Amino acid sequence: MKNPTQILKNRYIRKGQLEKSNVLEPVVEKSKDSITKKYNFDGKVVIVTGASSGIGKACAFEFAKKGAKVVLAARREFELKKLVDQIAILGGEASYLKTDVKLINDCKLLIDYTIQKYGRIDVLVNNAGISMRASFEELDLSVIKNLMDTNFYGTVYCTKFALPYLLERKGTVIGVSSISGLVPLPGRTGYCASKHAMDGFLNTLRIENMRKGLNVLVVHPGFTISNIRNTALNKYGNPQKETPRNEAEMMSAEKVAQIILKSTLKRDRSRVLTMQGKLVVWLYKNFPGITDRLILNEMAKESHAPV
Repeated sequence: MKNPTQILKNRYIRKGQLEKSNVLEPVVEKSKDSITKKYNFDGKVVIVTGASSGIGKACAFEFAKKGAKVVLAARREFELKKLVDQIAILGGEASYLKTDVKLINDCKLLIDYTIQKYGRIDVLVNNAGISMRASFEELDLSVIKNLMDTNFYGTVYCTKFALPYLLERKGTVIGVSSISGLVPLPGRTGYCASKHAMDGFLNTLRIENMRKGLNVLVVHPGFTISNIRNTALNKYGNPQKETPRNEAEMMSAEKVAQIILKSTLKRDRSRVLTMQGKLVVWLYKNFPGITDRLILNEMAKESHAPV
């Protein structure tokens, strides 16, 4: 018979709650050969915005595989339907609502739909986002507005309406930011501005709710294999329809999603991904002038570089 004291030591339990904890916790069991972590999201409800492709789609699969009921949100309804069917084939549960996070009413409807269907929200993944590629001197100002409305205000709107339910569950708000939320990136002024704004908003939200049990996780991926560069807006506000970088050298969206899932369980506050990303953040913090020149030289290597 297992020692009860040892069992408790092997579990991350919140303040003496031995059963039915609202907090997502990893359960660690010792075997002869290794320690295995069993991630349990059974009964948890997770909303993922920007779920039709890239990191959002990968997150939907990862959370569903671990037992969560996943609510998918994006503008491309056909892709959402396919994703719901794919998750069902794998034995998971998912539903969707066509959502444009730029629209405040769409964000409210998304949260209302989730509560009506499941009665709770445990995790909100603010992933919906678009990028750009143009010098500020040449771009149309509508590009900046589009990025701020999607990347920043989309996060604000969804979080605002979901917050009361997340506080009930002592849940987690996740913001999929970027290395560009921590350091500058030439040719992406609007993108960097939106991600810096997201970081500031979520980091402040964390402090405001420290005593209420809300966890706020901000994830900073580096360059990731996804559709975001193909859909990035040019100076006129049109998708550029091509990637200027070697996608094969980037972290996969699936790997990013796995990190997000584990960080949710650990209730991390922030993650900076890839060795290159960690290095540039450290360099910019300690040697900003030199790092400015390094970043500019690196981005100038892109085909048809805007700077």
